[in-house]
Amino acid sequence: MIKYNHVFLLFTFFLFILFSCTNYHRNSAHADVSLSSIKKGESLAKIYCATCHQFPDPSLLDAKSWEKGVLPQMGPRLGIFNLGFNMYPVIRDKNIGSNFYPSQPDVSLEQWQNIIDYYVATSPDSLPAQKRDKKITNGLSLFNVEIPSQTYRNAATTYVKFYPGDTLHTIVISDAIKQNIYFFDSNLKIKDSVTNTGPVVDIDYEKNNLLACDIGILNPNNGKFGKGILIHENPDNRYQKDTTSFIDSLQRPVQITPVDLNNDGKMDYVICEFGFLTGALSWMENLGDNHFQKHILRNVPGAIKVYIQDYNHDGKPDIWALFAQGDESIFLFTNKGNGNFDQQQVLRFPPSYGSSYFELDDFNKDGYPDIVYTCGDNADYSPVLKPYHGVYIFMNDKTNHFTQKYFYPINGCYKAIARDYDGDGDLDIATISFFADYNHQPEESFVYLKNTGDFTFQPYSIPQATMGRWLTMDAGDIDSDGKTDLILGNFSIGPSMMKSKVDWKQSPPFIILKNTGK
Repeated sequence: MIKYNHVFLLFTFFLFILFSCTNYHRNSAHADVSLSSIKKGESLAKIYCATCHQFPDPSLLDAKSWEKGVLPQMGPRLGIFNLGFNMYPVIRDKNIGSNFYPSQPDVSLEQWQNIIDYYVATSPDSLPAQKRDKKITNGLSLFNVEIPSQTYRNAATTYVKFYPGDTLHTIVISDAIKQNIYFFDSNLKIKDSVTNTGPVVDIDYEKNNLLACDIGILNPNNGKFGKGILIHENPDNRYQKDTTSFIDSLQRPVQITPVDLNNDGKMDYVICEFGFLTGALSWMENLGDNHFQKHILRNVPGAIKVYIQDYNHDGKPDIWALFAQGDESIFLFTNKGNGNFDQQQVLRFPPSYGSSYFELDDFNKDGYPDIVYTCGDNADYSPVLKPYHGVYIFMNDKTNHFTQKYFYPINGCYKAIARDYDGDGDLDIATISFFADYNHQPEESFVYLKNTGDFTFQPYSIPQATMGRWLTMDAGDIDSDGKTDLILGNFSIGPSMMKSKVDWKQSPPFIILKNTGK
């Protein structure tokens, strides 16, 4: 019996050693990388790479993207500025301060090489293809496509909106290159315009007033060039920009939302400063006489979208917020009163996801908000097609714990809007992609997911999906017929992994998808 136990223990130990030495699958280009270095690298990555964001599994990217794109950008964050004769990219900018990068390395060069070995050797040579349960049908009778009669070349549309309650200015768009806000009527003719000093990427609407969010400089930067601008409607139905900035010195703001957060009767403002290396989600407390005090809710870049909702019905407005740029997450900031907030991270995603949008919807009609989420921003350090890009549905268990219920893969998915487009009583989903696979499946640049029940959706597209490169989208009722229409905004310039067969620069700044359903 004793001999048997010894043999059993030796056999078990042998299996343990064998498994521990072979559970790392090395790709073909790095088959000779030391297993010992890989194992050390995994342990170090779980310590250092998970400090700022969700731990990224090597399988999320291909080996080249890790080696040439992501890791050279991450090295300086750990105080590693070169590997041998290869210098890593470092941004020296007074706007981020002198202490942004560590003054001393957090890891040794040997440890950094271990981390590199782990990611580069165990990642796939290339990412797998999408796995779709249903192919996209190119043909959708629910919408007719309408094109504006007045158009221009090189459209750089950063914002589109069906303007609620204004029959003269039914559609509002903004163009980043022309730095103009255009107002169209329901016949798609320009009725007015306002010239700005920078790209407007969002507008909040109040009676006879617009609050425009000017990002400042569109391309990534750490400067504080963004601002909020008031635009007034005159008695003659013409719009005029206020001569002074309402709120300025913002880091690439993408949304400014008015709300009285502290219930003092004065309008405060929640601001998403997307930024670049630095940024923040904050709120500006209105002190009166156009004076504001800034309160930072979360001091990281990437704040991209917020919703104000009193989810717990205590009379105080709460904040739902999506963050991209590294620690990709959805947070819920619960208003405790007197300007104080509790924060809860309700969903978290890997940093390679490229979070692009979310909205709150109620799919099962239980009175609790579910989440539609899109990821697909591919203008980063790993511009390859990713099978996990697409549109997701996360269901709320009534305690703000969310579980994934649905996923449909769409390369470069940028936005999704859930509405009952066909009038059958359930929520369908309209999506756009800014980084679609234009070579092989350009139809995925617009996908309509028809709800067929029990969280199954039938995907459709339209032939005109290839007309533009859709950066932005809105849903609304253009002609007050009770049916939800869509507007897609064409941003014809910018980085792309592949060229389209259609010259987007010749295409209109937007198209209307007119709902012809019952």
